[in-house]
Amino acid sequence: MLAVKTFDKRPRWTLILAEGLKMKIKNNLKEIREAKMLGKTELAKLAGVSPLTIDRIERGMPCRIKSQRQIVLALGLKVSERRTVFHDN
Repeated sequence: MLAVKTFDKRPRWTLILAEGLKMKIKNNLKEIREAKMLGKTELAKLAGVSPLTIDRIERGMPCRIKSQRQIVLALGLKVSERRTVFHDN
């Protein structure tokens, strides 16, 4: 495992897996969002998160459980239906 430190005054560490790639998380957010004819910005406003958060999730990056809950509810789903959008690895 490799740790990289930036030259900013605040320490920021990025852990890189042994293969040198960051782990991607599988989800159906983009497909469901497009099926409901919502743009990233629209969904972000409805969910109370930033458009950048939506973009990151769609690219397979992890997010907080709170963000997942807000997005699921903004899509008109129940919290119990979270796994239709987000899959556990």
